[in-house]
Amino acid sequence: MIVIGLTGSIGMGKSTTAKMFSEEGIPVNDADAVVHDLYRTDAVEPVAKAFPGTVRDGVIDRGELSRQLAAAPERFRELEAIVHPLVREREKQFLEHHRKQGHDLVLLDIPLLFEVKGEDRVDVIVVVTCDPQIQRARVLARPGMTGEKLDMILSRQIADAEKRRRADFIIDTGLGLEAARERVRQVIAAIRSGTMGDNHA
Repeated sequence: MIVIGLTGSIGMGKSTTAKMFSEEGIPVNDADAVVHDLYRTDAVEPVAKAFPGTVRDGVIDRGELSRQLAAAPERFRELEAIVHPLVREREKQFLEHHRKQGHDLVLLDIPLLFEVKGEDRVDVIVVVTCDPQIQRARVLARPGMTGEKLDMILSRQIADAEKRRRADFIIDTGLGLEAARERVRQVIAAIRSGTMGDNHA
């Protein structure tokens, strides 16, 4: 079973691209969705202990957690030390399940793949990219997003150019949905045929 790692900076269209892989029959493990679930389950107690006042109605209030982290960005490491092992455990369960099911390909959607040094967890790396102006416009259109908040997020992410350099395959979502969908199909076919990626020509 080949494990594809899908990554890309904020606003690059990674979630939409992951959905396209899913529509092509590739099982997808979405790290963000896993974290959302953990904030309602296993992570509630340890996060509440480390970040008092972040629990509302038995779940982690992401807005309040974000506010505390914005006030003390150095505490991101503390949060990651709690959440990352729980995410890895869920990921392991996902891989075991689909290996038993006999799938030839699965996809791990990991927003911070390079930042958490997760390259060794995957066999192939696919990076989603687009023009920086498109990226910025997409992100600033999100509710509650500001230029300052976006800059803080980007400061914690490896630059897009570096991600592309380290990718096996690149998908440009700035060319439109149909072009991206066709590219996803090409990438799947190339991986199945054992063809090396864009940076290994």
